[in-house]
Amino acid sequence: MTELGPEEVPVSDPETRELRYRHHRARRQARIRAKEETRLARYRFWIVLIVLVAIAAVFVVLVWHQVQKLFGL
Repeated sequence: MTELGPEEVPVSDPETRELRYRHHRARRQARIRAKEETRLARYRFWIVLIVLVAIAAVFVVLVWHQVQKLFGL
């Protein structure tokens, strides 16, 4: 194994380390935020679907009552 000379010693730059830390923290937070958005979108989809089905059911019942009234069923 070769030994590193004085000019080849890796320098630990605190500024670079902080930038990399912030970069990875931002990526992790973006990943968490994306999962949360997906979960919330799933809830919104089901809520909208249930509301639309409820509105359709009310519409069907109202139309059925009007048909019964109109034709005397």
